[in-house]
This record gives sequence, C-alpha cells and structure tokens, in this order.
Amino acid sequence: MSFLLTHIEDDIATLMIARPKVNAINEPLTEELLACFRDLAGEPRVKAVIITGQGKFFSFGLDIPEFLTYPKEAFTRFATKFATLYTEIFLHPKPVIAALNGHTIAGGCMIATACDMRIMVSGRHRISLNEINFGSSLFPGSVEMLRYWVGNKNAENVAFTGAMYSAQQAKAMGLVDQVVSQEALADHALTAARQFALRYGPAFESIKSLLRREVGDLMKQKDERYGPDMVDIWYSKNAWEQLQNIKIHE
Repeated sequence: MSFLLTHIEDDIATLMIARPKVNAINEPLTEELLACFRDLAGEPRVKAVIITGQGKFFSFGLDIPEFLTYPKEAFTRFATKFATLYTEIFLHPKPVIAALNGHTIAGGCMIATACDMRIMVSGRHRISLNEINFGSSLFPGSVEMLRYWVGNKNAENVAFTGAMYSAQQAKAMGLVDQVVSQEALADHALTAARQFALRYGPAFESIKSLLRREVGDLMKQKDERYGPDMVDIWYSKNAWEQLQNIKIHE
C-alpha cells in the first residue's frame, strides 16, 4: 500500500504524505520516501521538489503505537533507514521545499528541516522537536540540521524544552522561512519551487554540496556513533512507560 502521492507537472514534483490519520511515519513510508527521492535525483524532467502532507498534519512524527510492537533490533533497522532518509533529503541535488500544511512534530520536523525551504501555514498549527517530553532523545544527525538553520542557542532551546512553536515563532528563529494562510500555501510553495527551478541545476547542486557536504558527513558520523545510544534511551523503562501513554488523535 502506498502512503505517498506523487505528481509531476512541468518541471516540479509534488510529494504528498497520505497516511491516515496524522501522516505518522512508519518503516514502509520511510522506504517509500527514500526510494522516491532517489528516483527524483536522477529524473531529468524534475528541477525542484515540493513535499507536503494530506489533511491537518504535515506529520505527527513516528508512528509510536506501531513502533511499540518492534523489538530493539527491528527499531534499530528502522532508525538507520530514517537517518538515511533525512540525510539524503538534506543533501538532495535538487531544491526541496517543505509546504507545512499543519502540525509538524518530531520526526515530521526532522523531515522538514532536511528541506531547503519551509513554508508553514499560520494559525494553531505547531512545529516541534518534542522528544524530550516523552523521555526520548533526538536522532543524532537531526541535531546538526537543526543547528544549521537556527544556530546553537536556538537549537538548545528547541531540543531541551520540546516546546510547540507557532509558525510565527518558528520564523523568528529561522526554523520556518515563510508563514502563509492555508489557502495560499500551495501557490507560495509552487512559486518558490519555480524560482528555484530557474537556476542552472548543476550550479545549484554544486553550491548546495559546498554548503552542506561537511554538515552531511557530520550527520552520518553522529548517527553511526550515537544512534545506538538513542535506541537504548528509546527502550529505557522511563521512555517506554511514557511512550505507551501517547495516543494519536486527529
């Protein structure tokens, strides 16, 4: 079953996460996203990519109820795939715009921060890396993406507090680039994608690599070195008890 709707028009690819009810991330969705981004990297028709969500959520984050059924070895396998996904998006050779149509939480926030630009709807929707609130750590490489966009001090505030930020608050710290109405989101994302698409592809890819390759290498190193520690914390008694109390509500 596919959880990803894809559409290519002119030279823009749009990916829509469509996994009821809150676009929670599981292993099949991660595999599907990874395969899609790899295909798009070599697709000459595509000059830019938009990723968005269906419904009220961009993504709730990891599908915690599903992952509570995973033994530790299986979750470690997933964690490796998910870290590979956000690293490859962060280093993707083509421009990637995140059209954040709703709540963008935890793993959903990690996917968003892997993109080149984030456009988020105004209103009650929130963006957060809230893992600390349920006793979990962050994916190690995702911390470097966060620091890349918002700097050290803001990254500490985001990670240590697990705060839920409005789009306007996120924009003030550099986590979000534009804040628009729900009705205007698609048009603004398409405009941004078209502006990126006008740039000469090889030049964009080269400059992006110059800006990000060292960060990407550090992300991979941290995920390899500290990923097992993150998994150990996920399976700790404290975190496990809190994770079991998390319910997914639309």
